Amino acid sequence: MAAKPFDDFRTLLAMLPTADVAAETRIRTLFAKTDKPKASLGRIEDIAAWLAASSGRAPPAVNRPLVAIFAGNHGAVRHAISPRPVSATANAVELCAAGGAAINQVCIANDLGLKVFDLALDIPTGDITEEAALDERGCAATMAFGMEAVAGGADLLCLGDLGVGNSTIAAALCAALFGGKGADWVGPGSGADATMVARKADAVDRALALHGSSLDDPLEALRRVGGRELAAICGAILAARMQKIPVLLDGFVSTAAASVLHRANPGALNHCLLASLSPEPGHAKVAERLGLEPLLDLGVSHGEGVGAGLAAGLVKAAALTSSGMAVVVRN
Repeated sequence: MAAKPFDDFRTLLAMLPTADVAAETRIRTLFAKTDKPKASLGRIEDIAAWLAASSGRAPPAVNRPLVAIFAGNHGAVRHAISPRPVSATANAVELCAAGGAAINQVCIANDLGLKVFDLALDIPTGDITEEAALDERGCAATMAFGMEAVAGGADLLCLGDLGVGNSTIAAALCAALFGGKGADWVGPGSGADATMVARKADAVDRALALHGSSLDDPLEALRRVGGRELAAICGAILAARMQKIPVLLDGFVSTAAASVLHRANPGALNHCLLASLSPEPGHAKVAERLGLEPLLDLGVSHGEGVGAGLAAGLVKAAALTSSGMAVVVRN
């Protein structure tokens, strides 16, 4: 039987490397030996232990953190599900390239690298209410692109997205993966009023009805009701796992994309932390389904990986805390 485009990803998902329990134990033992009250550093200790388990390094180090933003456009936007024009996606990409976006300033503040990927913005995906967003070959190729995008030696990957209408797409994907109707998952996104939110819910419901039982397979759900930025994020998360790179997820869209991998393999996100919780109501729901507790809850719904970039500062501090205290303990 001829190989299918998703076969390689299914194979990878079945053979993911496990967490380095010994490295995690060394970090927790280290904190226990330090001259401080037990667990007094709270989640900072947990973050350092997670870094060690995910990277295999104890003490862990974050020397080459990278924010990777994937930008895509969606055919379903023609149903007036966003207050912004489709052109706003390309404008946001250009603003990042010019150094004038919020994420640029966050990266400067926390000394983070930044890459922004334009995923064929001039060719929106298929309208999910009438057809699949992508064919299997195109979805697999975009996942592979996401895998390649993290090459270059990063030791912390912060994932973000740009895409007009993609909160509706994230809602459709969550509904496909976890059940429920459009109204259970949609929200205001970038400023939709009640009438527009109703249109968003209707678009999700029509997509669910159209694609039906095909959505039972998580990779099929991704290609049918997802989008290019979500597929690329899936690939990036998978590549990071294979390369033992810890990952910070930002926002509803990145978390929805991660859910695809979780449904395929419940252990697929062990190397991921949720950086920030957005006000989008579906985000809290999917985070709970995945068992992810956000590092930050600042009401940030900006996109661009801003939440992940802000949380990267905490992760860097956790790494330095564990390594600095290790020196004292050894002495």
